[in-house]
Amino acid sequence: MTAVKFYPPRPDKVYLFGTCLIDLLYPEAGMDAIRLLEREGIEVLFPQDQTCCGQPAYTSGYQHEARAVAAAQLDLFPGPWPIIVPSGSCGGMMRKHYPQLFAGTDLEEQASEVAGRIFELTEFLVHVCHLDLEDRGEPEKVVMHTSCSARREMGLADTGPALLAALGQVELVEQARASECCGFGGTFAVRHPEVSAAMVEDKTRAIEATGARRFITSDCGCMMNIGGRFEQQGKAVKGEHIASYLWRRTS
Repeated sequence: MTAVKFYPPRPDKVYLFGTCLIDLLYPEAGMDAIRLLEREGIEVLFPQDQTCCGQPAYTSGYQHEARAVAAAQLDLFPGPWPIIVPSGSCGGMMRKHYPQLFAGTDLEEQASEVAGRIFELTEFLVHVCHLDLEDRGEPEKVVMHTSCSARREMGLADTGPALLAALGQVELVEQARASECCGFGGTFAVRHPEVSAAMVEDKTRAIEATGARRFITSDCGCMMNIGGRFEQQGKAVKGEHIASYLWRRTS
């Protein structure tokens, strides 16, 4: 049986764990996540020494290396406040796998405590902030792509669509392959490029078939993979992180 996540009252402060891909490739998504939280009256703390959650090493079977990377993050969140992660993939690693990664070590208790404070961004906006959105954008049709980690590992298939559905001028349409992986899967795309390429080809066809010219996701790895394939195809379908899309349409 899956444990029910406890959602606290809206806090005065939160930490933001920015993720590698946001830091290196999509910094505006991180800034827009901060803007959304600050607009809700929440002070956002961003520890400057944060790096990687350790997932690439962990999913490649390098437990020792993953533990070393993950251990460097544990001391960055000393206060009791929630840790917001704008990625279901990194959020899943920190919430679900940190406790077992550090089981039997001196950091087991600390890792479990940190894991208990992890919230994916859309999850936090829906279940803690109870975000009320006033859409100021033009009418648009969009598709939501929810990453495998957010959908299956964190059980968050509904939070992203719920936020988009609250935008009055947005028509949210569902792709035929909504629950299927885009083929990124972190190091999976590197280790199995042919399989990954076939998967993202299926995904782009399903998105394009909806007639939407924009897909929204809460995971930058998926956005990079799907958007990159559309660009290779010469198609005019663009991707956007949900934090940036929500901020752009409501500010």
